[in-house]
Amino acid sequence: MPRLFQCTLKTKTEVLQNQYECLIDTGRLAPRWWFSAIPRIARNPGTMKRFIRIMKSIFLISIVLAGSTVQAQRWTIDGAHSSAQFSVKHLMVSNVKGEFSNISGGAIYDPRNLNAASLEATIDSKSVNSRQAKRDAHLKSADFLDVAKFPTILFKSTKFQKDGGRLKIAGNLTIHGVTRPVVLTVDGPTAEVKDPAGNPRIGASATTKISRKDFAIAYNAVMEAGGVVVGDEVLITLDVELIRQK
Repeated sequence: MPRLFQCTLKTKTEVLQNQYECLIDTGRLAPRWWFSAIPRIARNPGTMKRFIRIMKSIFLISIVLAGSTVQAQRWTIDGAHSSAQFSVKHLMVSNVKGEFSNISGGAIYDPRNLNAASLEATIDSKSVNSRQAKRDAHLKSADFLDVAKFPTILFKSTKFQKDGGRLKIAGNLTIHGVTRPVVLTVDGPTAEVKDPAGNPRIGASATTKISRKDFAIAYNAVMEAGGVVVGDEVLITLDVELIRQK
């Protein structure tokens, strides 16, 4: 017969000690070494009570952390309603804008658990469109994106954090085969809504600025009066709509 049913202990402390020992013997709780301190703790009722309170606190914290992890939900970028835009100075007097229409990827996001959040977005370099065919061909060439050699642009997050009430996403951006750290400043995400098919959706916009030279895209031409034809600083904006996975 197990020791638990044979004992004739009179104090609560002795009963608790004996129960732990019996459970250890049957291997139903944890390895014996984990409870090696129980006999010493059990000799002092006050210490035993503090030990039990500590164990309860650890148990409750583990439940909260586990719940936070479960709450983080997976989202897929809806490419039909998402795009990446860019803006760059031309002749140092105006902004020329374009976009990449083919974007895919996904996110794990819950505003209550930013430590578990992540975002990954892949852009098809060949989908660049500046509304001028000759310029688009030049952008796709080896002078700029070199889409034949580097067909995708990739962003992969490393950290989500709140800054002055706004969400910022740090991550690594890869363009033209070169990876550099960037920070996206986010407008949103919006409140969750359901589309006509009942799918939960959210949206967000994010911006960042980069230097073309940092990504080994240094092509330029110098004007006679000074200055350059194409600016170095590029403003990037991501507009994404995401569908929650079921």
